[in-house]
Amino acid sequence: MSTAAADGLPVEPQSLKKLSLKSLKRSLDLFAPAHSLLFAPDAESKRIRTGCKVRAEYGAVKDLPAEQGRGQGKGTSAAPSTALALPGTQDTKDAQREGTSSAIVPAPLMLPKAPESTIPGKNTTLSIPGSSDRFSTSALMERIPSRWPRPAWHAPWKNYRVISGHLGWVRSIAFDPGNEWFCTGSADRTIKIWDLASGTLKLTLTGHIEQIRGLAVSQRHTYLFSAGDDKQVKCWDLEQNKVIRSYHGHLSGVYCLALHPTIDILLTGGRDSVCRVWDIRTKAHVSALTGHDNTVCSVFARPTDPQVVTGSHDTTIKLWDLVAGRTMCTLTHHKKSVRAMAMHPKEKSFASASADNIKKFSLPKGEFLHNMLSQQKTIINSMAVNEDGVMATGGDNGSLWFWDWKSGHNFQQEQTIVQPGSLESEACIYALSYDVSGSRLVSCEADKTIKMWKEDLTATPETHPINFKPPKDIRRY
Repeated sequence: MSTAAADGLPVEPQSLKKLSLKSLKRSLDLFAPAHSLLFAPDAESKRIRTGCKVRAEYGAVKDLPAEQGRGQGKGTSAAPSTALALPGTQDTKDAQREGTSSAIVPAPLMLPKAPESTIPGKNTTLSIPGSSDRFSTSALMERIPSRWPRPAWHAPWKNYRVISGHLGWVRSIAFDPGNEWFCTGSADRTIKIWDLASGTLKLTLTGHIEQIRGLAVSQRHTYLFSAGDDKQVKCWDLEQNKVIRSYHGHLSGVYCLALHPTIDILLTGGRDSVCRVWDIRTKAHVSALTGHDNTVCSVFARPTDPQVVTGSHDTTIKLWDLVAGRTMCTLTHHKKSVRAMAMHPKEKSFASASADNIKKFSLPKGEFLHNMLSQQKTIINSMAVNEDGVMATGGDNGSLWFWDWKSGHNFQQEQTIVQPGSLESEACIYALSYDVSGSRLVSCEADKTIKMWKEDLTATPETHPINFKPPKDIRRY
């Protein structure tokens, strides 16, 4: 074609289909003879591949124990063998005693050690079904029996009182140290104080211009502290029932609030991603604990280091050195926002709740202990734990779950009922708290009600048995 074009002769026009078929025919003629033929095997690459597989699968058992080697040395004086020992039966040992060999010779099967029997006169042996006819590296691993603690029996909890009075979502709660009353903060911008025994309204405090997200009652003073979406943190004198101090400094809404148990300082966290430390008396902004990348939505304080622990929407938990104002440790175990945390009143440990899981950590180092054994499958807004080891968690879908603190077993699942006239979507629990005795639980909900819970005194271990199965796989993170 190129010669004809160079001589000026006309070139016969060809269709695209014809050109494609011609190209296909040429390719077929070129490659068809060797299409189904394999390359000649390379002995060197096969040797390297086999050696890698042998090392990966049987590297741990290539060398025989010293006692077995001495026993074989006494029985034979043949030349040294380069045989590779694999788990096998006793009948295959003769093949290894016959002169120089480079073959792969199965060795006697190595079973894991059985745990020593603690009962005199009983022999506890560990048998692996199917190990005689199937080689597996799992036969070399010691099987450890489950040592997961059995949960203690707890009586189920029941709802015994519903309190109505707020005109908006009830977002926060705090108890009087004397256990006579409790206060709730709401989206109707008011703080209401209720009698714990009767559930009657005692007082209403107004002053915030947005919903109230955090409340705390001082154990040493007659002070009540509140924080809200209006960026304000207020100190109320309960003898005069009015605001006596305001703490200014947050750049956005304040989501959580906590009092230090031994020092007169106040801790607040909010949407500006900072946990701020305030002097209660002088209103001074002592320090700003910076380091989170998103909203600080949960905080609690301890008398010893780490004195401050914060949880954030950036999925991390930070343990703070309050004196230096620096992070001591950052826990990155959660995959979703850490909206709630609860410290055990007696043990040196705390739990944190996220949409992915509820995790338990030790203090002061923040070491991960274990996950709770079930998943609530919802956003968990609040959690509380009492001295008896009963932890309660409240979710966005109105689920209220009760857990055994020690084992992580979920022994009761409740669903709150919205008050008449409310939407089903308003079955949401925003705040949970036990009273000082730990015998009453109060939940604050989106249907504008406050629900009070107590243990069912008629329940026994026979009427409500524990349905517990220890976990098979224990997650290490």
